[in-house]
Amino acid sequence: DSGMESGFGSDFGSGGGGGGKLDPGLIMEQVKVQIAVANAQELLQRMTDKCFRKCIGKPGGALDNSEQKCIAMCMDRYMDSWNTVSRAYNSRLQRERANM
Repeated sequence: DSGMESGFGSDFGSGGGGGGKLDPGLIMEQVKVQIAVANAQELLQRMTDKCFRKCIGKPGGALDNSEQKCIAMCMDRYMDSWNTVSRAYNSRLQRERANM
């Protein structure tokens, strides 16, 4: 477990370059990237769960044609709705920032 922590720490430390100071802007960028990755993983996990439950009645060794079509449609719809919500959320954030 301690191996992971030191790896995480050195990741952040290496960004500062010789001076030993950490660049707050760089750290924020790294945090944003990590949050984006976590969000993408969660999105994928939820989409997989929902579409699996919706489309696959009897799990077997392979997907039949109708299951494949169902999963493709389900994932498309899920991504569309995710993007719609995302856009609405971002434009609302921008509006609220502008009004501050």
